[in-house]
Amino acid sequence: MRTVPGPTGHVVVVGAGLSGLACALHLLGAGRRVTVVERDAGPGGRAGRVRLGGYRVDTGPTVLTMPHLADEAFAAVGDSLARRVELVPLHPAYRACFADGSALEVHTDAEAMEAEVRRFAGPAEAAGYRALREWLVRLYRAQMRRFIDTNFDSPFQLLHPDLARLAALGGFGRLDHRVGRFLSDARLRRVFSFQSLYAGVAPARALAAYAVIAYMDTVAGVWFPRGGVYALPRAMAAAAAGAGAGLRWSAEVSALERSAGRVRAVRLASGERIVCDAVVLSCELSTAHRLLGRAPRRPVRPRHSPSAVVLHAGTDRTWPGLAHHTLSFGTAWERTFDELTRTGELMSDPSLLITRPTAHDPALAPPGRHLHQVLAPCPNTVVGPSAAAWRELGPRYRDALVAELERRGLHGFGSGVEAELLLTPWDWTARGHAAGSPFSLSHTFAQTGPFRPRNLVRGVENVVLAGCGTTPGVGVPTVLISGKLAAARITGGPPRRATRTARPGAAAASAGTGTAEAGTVSPRSAASAGPAPAAAGSGPAPVAGADVPS
Repeated sequence: MRTVPGPTGHVVVVGAGLSGLACALHLLGAGRRVTVVERDAGPGGRAGRVRLGGYRVDTGPTVLTMPHLADEAFAAVGDSLARRVELVPLHPAYRACFADGSALEVHTDAEAMEAEVRRFAGPAEAAGYRALREWLVRLYRAQMRRFIDTNFDSPFQLLHPDLARLAALGGFGRLDHRVGRFLSDARLRRVFSFQSLYAGVAPARALAAYAVIAYMDTVAGVWFPRGGVYALPRAMAAAAAGAGAGLRWSAEVSALERSAGRVRAVRLASGERIVCDAVVLSCELSTAHRLLGRAPRRPVRPRHSPSAVVLHAGTDRTWPGLAHHTLSFGTAWERTFDELTRTGELMSDPSLLITRPTAHDPALAPPGRHLHQVLAPCPNTVVGPSAAAWRELGPRYRDALVAELERRGLHGFGSGVEAELLLTPWDWTARGHAAGSPFSLSHTFAQTGPFRPRNLVRGVENVVLAGCGTTPGVGVPTVLISGKLAAARITGGPPRRATRTARPGAAAASAGTGTAEAGTVSPRSAASAGPAPAAAGSGPAPVAGADVPS
């Protein structure tokens, strides 16, 4: 594995999103001095937080899987995720609701899910589910260490017995076809294949290897952090501070000072210089390229994932048909993906993800009130409406979305909204996300594994990239891995585990404004309030959706 040559005693991490914080913890555990600079007023990046009156809103990912990856970062400094964050396992992980009126509880426990599939679709489909689950486990084992949790220096690293195992499992076939080998019920096939949209690819065109995302969602388990997903970056920042990291909030990076092929200092917009031995850029890929002064040449034009419209609504009521996470599928399927990825039209029959965090933490809303997040995938601004067009289109689409929710049984949703925040491709563009998509580069074959933008920067020997735009990709688990892989490029291998435990008092004191909310938005007016234009420094704005795909 190639590593950063020369001195690496002091590392500046640009961006306090999940990847940057994970990187900082792994670096600290390996004995490096770390300074984290973040343009926002506190940690989080894509996994951010705003206030809507008395509502505390996670404006980024809402689905947390593979929490052991976060625990690895805490363990690097002698801390633990369990000590910092209370995780609630979700049972069911999802409720899937279909256009024919049927509903399926999606459990990650094998026995519970087999019984639910039997009730829903009969014994043959229950047997198919069992076989599918076994295949997902084998697929995950074949991929994780060799193709996901690894630093690639060359495509020739793919030439390993695990590649043959992956091929034997059908990993290079098409996702929908492979899932169809196990399940004949079209509704069940959707439950185990929609996750490819997190990777920016339709199930009909996605490699079956991407079913590893379905493994994370439907086998490994889904958790909710008490206090919202924002509790995770907040805790990571506190752990980093307790381990000695310098945390600089509201610190916008304006330039990297270079000489003799190395970055010698990071210059802030305030004029301050931070002298360093190495730099990790965990900001948006386009922002990293701007700071570096160039983007690497690639044989094919980068392709970005679809975007999303997200409506955050504080309401005076909720609806009994909603679980913590509810998948509301429309009748259309293939046509929907064509609209999102090819024709650039808004979904004519949308499938939606509705999240109700107050189901497990009522304190996120005022007494007697509820929070709902409605995520509707939409085309990015390359294939669909421009960012400017969304300034006018957004409010109209919001009204159409509310009408669709009421048509699907959430009667009175519109009149029950007391505070709201609408995020559209215009907002993502304003925060510097290429193609108006918070989900970064799609996971086409040419943008996956060793073909994804690498985390070492050619021509600058002491700069490393982290985040969803580089290896291994989009989503909460993968960006946590990205931070670990970036740290390994500097330390030369897995950081040693610290033997001491971070002091709670020191962590809280040193974190400073690390516990601050990302912003405060007044009720009702939030729908028209866009974020400030993108600036270099931290990771981009909070992103809605995937695991994501941060």
